[in-house]
Amino acid sequence: MNRLLPIGIQDFAKIREGAYYYVDKTAQIYRLLSGSGQSFFLSRPRRFGKSMICSTLSAIFEGKRELFAGLAIDKSDWAWKKHPVIKIDLNPSDYSAEGVDGLYANLNRNMEESADKYGVTISGDMINDRFARLIHSLYKQCNERVVVIIDEYDKPLLSTIDEPSVHVKLRSALKGFYGVLKSSDQYLRFVFLTGVTKFSHVSIFSDLNHLSDLTLDPRYADICGITQEEVENNFQSEIADILEKTGKSRETYLDELRRFYNGYRFSEKDLKVYNPFGLLKHFENNGKFNPFWYETGTPTFLVKLIINRKINIVELSNMNVGHDDFRKYDIENLQAAPLLYQSGYLTIADYDEELDRFSLDYPNAEVRMSFAKSLLDLYVPVDEHDSRALCEQLPKALLAGDVDAAMNALKAFLAAVPYDIIQNRENYFQTAIHLVFTMLGLNCRPETRIAAGRIDALVETKNNVYCFEFKMKGSADTALAQIDAKEYALPWTGSGKNLFKVGVSFNAKKRNIGAWKYVKIEN
Repeated sequence: MNRLLPIGIQDFAKIREGAYYYVDKTAQIYRLLSGSGQSFFLSRPRRFGKSMICSTLSAIFEGKRELFAGLAIDKSDWAWKKHPVIKIDLNPSDYSAEGVDGLYANLNRNMEESADKYGVTISGDMINDRFARLIHSLYKQCNERVVVIIDEYDKPLLSTIDEPSVHVKLRSALKGFYGVLKSSDQYLRFVFLTGVTKFSHVSIFSDLNHLSDLTLDPRYADICGITQEEVENNFQSEIADILEKTGKSRETYLDELRRFYNGYRFSEKDLKVYNPFGLLKHFENNGKFNPFWYETGTPTFLVKLIINRKINIVELSNMNVGHDDFRKYDIENLQAAPLLYQSGYLTIADYDEELDRFSLDYPNAEVRMSFAKSLLDLYVPVDEHDSRALCEQLPKALLAGDVDAAMNALKAFLAAVPYDIIQNRENYFQTAIHLVFTMLGLNCRPETRIAAGRIDALVETKNNVYCFEFKMKGSADTALAQIDAKEYALPWTGSGKNLFKVGVSFNAKKRNIGAWKYVKIEN
């Protein structure tokens, strides 16, 4: 009998009482609670378990020890003292349509639920006054300091980021509301906020200087998400079922799982995690490798921002940032690096301790392929028939070592792009081809740097390596000659794979690939 997996369930009590399987994160939570801090912020991408952490914290502070039987925190010295808990969830509202009125209605609804639970009333008309009075009333009623948990604090801001007038009004309203937490500090035992982003203009980060940001803290790198060790220890039965149905070896399957779903890294500590939602959906669907996390919703504004700001798409996987760059997230100055990192489309690939700099890259094949498709749909719009033909022909040709068939497939695809979309720039064609390769799941490395220079594109399959050089104003012969002159292909000579050096020229008049020439070196 298959185990119950808590897909999309964010309520800790429901999981424990409903016999759903739970990956124990209470050791990390206990470490957080037993430290010296009392006010925290945690940023993680959507569908990463932030709401589950909030629900778990609520159950702990409400003293519901029976829900934690057998878990790590139940075996600790935690005192299980009951505190009044105010839970605020800013996710379920349409802030784009309802604006500040919708925000206030949602806040009031959340506060009234907390007041009713503890038998207190809230007076006053102003939302900030009502929040302050609720905290004070609960403190007096229960004779214990209050716990405040706010989930998705930034949802009103994220959902209106492409509507500046509404966004600014919501931001102003939230500044006043969150400011209550500082003035009520004497009545508070614990404060925890989650979100996707860290908007620096919101006073919760400019005024509440005692708020500890856990986002890049190595101690809590796995408080959300599932590590490789947790996968192999907690999902042995699901893995065994998949191996039996597919006939794959354990090593092959786990390598595929890591490549497609693992890779999120949230600190300088070299620890990577899986997105819980995508992983559980994979197990539920008998081991199918589908973009489950990506399909839950990619913000349209994010893709449009990259196109409209003319951000170099081929360099997205080679961004280099410092700690301060992660805080540059405001509607007046949107930056690609923090936007893509905090949204989950890029993650930390490496950390240079000496320079205190982070390198960013796509976390895994799911995000790399799916994001490339979203960008391609805007960058090179074609109908489904032409896209499907490319998907069928190009990978097959590259796997077979058939350069002519591969280039003809690309040429037919570009011929279907509307005339007024194509830009007569080498970078445009190079970017379009890179997105095609990436969307198809091919191992494509654009602008690959080696000692002799920079290769326009390198594509690697199981048996073949393709070294591409593109020219807008030069011939295919010139492009091929450059590969030889700068010895671009030298690092892959003797790799055991067939090596193809491919020079490509673009035809500005026809707005397409003009000619290509290649040399094959068998290894």
